[in-house]
Amino acid sequence: MTPARLAALLCLFPFVSSAEQVGDVGVDWTGNDVIVEAVADPEVEGVTCHIAYFDRGLIDRLSKGNWFEDPSNASIACRQTGPITVGDIDRSEGGEDVFRTSRSIVFKSLRVKRIFDEANQTLIYLVHARELADGSAKLAISTVPLYGAD
Repeated sequence: MTPARLAALLCLFPFVSSAEQVGDVGVDWTGNDVIVEAVADPEVEGVTCHIAYFDRGLIDRLSKGNWFEDPSNASIACRQTGPITVGDIDRSEGGEDVFRTSRSIVFKSLRVKRIFDEANQTLIYLVHARELADGSAKLAISTVPLYGAD
């Protein structure tokens, strides 16, 4: 892929926050782990989400095949971690991506979306898998109330 084409492709994706790994828990002898990452919302200062997801080990990949894909399962908890300042966020029903990471070599990603519930002054964070076909029903949500936020 040419640098110009790569740059054009990257422009199609909105800015999303990066994650910092804060935990790595081994769950079995085959090298499978649960990874825990902290994600600061790039548009809402003072909110951090912690995401936990399954990471397949080499032995699991060798024994079960499907080398290039991890499960869609994930869990999320978001909390106020400082004074909340809401920036220029998408206020539509569809919300906007805060974070995403690849879960397969092609077309499957784990995403965190932020949705603003204006009537209840609450930020909703939804973690789900996005796939090209056969979308996953595995999801979790967390909410952060905006009591007195700017």
